[in-house]
Amino acid sequence: MSRPGLPRIAALCGPTGCGKTAIAVALRGRGLPIEVVSCDALQVYRQLDAGTAKPTAEERAAVPTHLVDVVHPSEAMTAGRWADSARAAMADVAGRGRWPLVVGGTGLYYRALVRGLAQIPAVDQALRGQLADRWAALGAPALHAELARVDPAYAATTPVANRQRVLRALEVHAATGQPLSHWHLQTPAPRFEVWLAVLEPEPGRHAAAVERRARAMAGPLLAEVAALLRGGMPATAPAMQALGYRDAAQIVLGNGDPAGFADRLARDHLHYAKRQRTWFRSEAAALRIDPAAADAVDRIEAGVRAWFGAAVGLGPITR
Repeated sequence: MSRPGLPRIAALCGPTGCGKTAIAVALRGRGLPIEVVSCDALQVYRQLDAGTAKPTAEERAAVPTHLVDVVHPSEAMTAGRWADSARAAMADVAGRGRWPLVVGGTGLYYRALVRGLAQIPAVDQALRGQLADRWAALGAPALHAELARVDPAYAATTPVANRQRVLRALEVHAATGQPLSHWHLQTPAPRFEVWLAVLEPEPGRHAAAVERRARAMAGPLLAEVAALLRGGMPATAPAMQALGYRDAAQIVLGNGDPAGFADRLARDHLHYAKRQRTWFRSEAAALRIDPAAADAVDRIEAGVRAWFGAAVGLGPITR
């Protein structure tokens, strides 16, 4: 999207398991001076490897990658904090004459970066504590069902087990009388000119690939979570609420069903991919393409080259 006078960035987004990293590596291999800024809510966490599909060491050697393995699992990463970190990374990239390429599938993080976040009124700590107590007493499904009643739009993009997001949305609604999805629409002026390519793989082929990858993750994920818990990581740590990790932690602690873990993990990854597709359909994109198309890399390369080549410098990116 062209907004003259703003600094330029490019973005490559789409659902999990559709080949975003492979395309970024291919672009770098063709001589584009890109550096990747990862837009992924799970890949920011150190020690979470088995269930996050981080770029491999070889891929990170092929294309410099920022915001992977930068946060301890005990820390909560929010969209606003990530956007601040992304701007700092992009300022560094642009300051060295390189092209910042945002790559990932966390839609809220992408929106926080390019549009900013609404200034939501402060929430009383007592209310936050009451909601946390209700989560502990009633469980995730009950609180998510409550969220679906008061904010169906936000609930549709939020996993049932995502404690941080469910409680945040409920506390905002209770404190302000407005759903969190309403506040997300009250955004400040855009911060960047963005050229966005959205990868849209053929649904059947993509679902099969996502399911295969999720099933392959199941054993290593259980082993990783067991090691984290033995090392003193509490099951309530923010990172342990991530997709697959909460279920794995309950199994390791003896409170879950190990027999159906691979099935549940595959199901949850498929649901997540569907939510990501829905999210990025609402974003203004310069290009939408099936990553399996013979000319996919060619067209993305042409778009990125034209976008940055047309800029008179990249413009200052404020940290």
